[in-house]
Amino acid sequence: MNYQQLISPFVPILEPSDTGNRALFLMDENNLSHLPLVNDEKYMTLVREEDIFNWEQRDQPLSTAEFLTYRPAFFTGNHPFDALKLFHQQQLQLLPVIDKDNHYYGSITTEMLLQYFAETVGVDEQGGVIVLEVDVRDYSLAALARITESESVSIVHSHIHLNKANGKLEVTLKTNKTDLSGLIASLERYSFNILKIYGEQVHHEEMQDRYQMLMNYLNM
Repeated sequence: MNYQQLISPFVPILEPSDTGNRALFLMDENNLSHLPLVNDEKYMTLVREEDIFNWEQRDQPLSTAEFLTYRPAFFTGNHPFDALKLFHQQQLQLLPVIDKDNHYYGSITTEMLLQYFAETVGVDEQGGVIVLEVDVRDYSLAALARITESESVSIVHSHIHLNKANGKLEVTLKTNKTDLSGLIASLERYSFNILKIYGEQVHHEEMQDRYQMLMNYLNM
């Protein structure tokens, strides 16, 4: 994908001549706690709100500050997963985008990154979701794809998560169908442990339960 799709057009930059107070003003105005410091189109550092609050000379230019050593960045040739990793590990609100020569192209925000992944995993597409539990040694996306395709269902997106409590994988399958009854039956025949289901079958079962409760009440 093109890294430019991730860049927000609404992130201002700081310059070395800007004061700490100016930085705080821009952060407050844009509801951000980080802003990139750029000089001659080169990325220098990511200025954090907390560092400026702890700076006793906030009326001085940022070029005189000693705390300008924080430089997380996303390189233009990287994958969005690398950005997601940095956002998660360092609790960022934005991430400067640079090339190998340190040229600053703009910044990725959490909103832009969330929008990208939402579009990538097909959040807006109709379809049910199944969460399975499998042993690590038994996991095979190809095998799961064969089973789903045998029920005329396609996997739109898949995600795996290691449950450290029991050492098993939790596999989330986003599908293109909301009626998952046939697929669920097939997965159970292959001894897959189904943890959660989000689709028409769940709605149908809930309606059945409510209907049964109503009938039981009427027969009292």
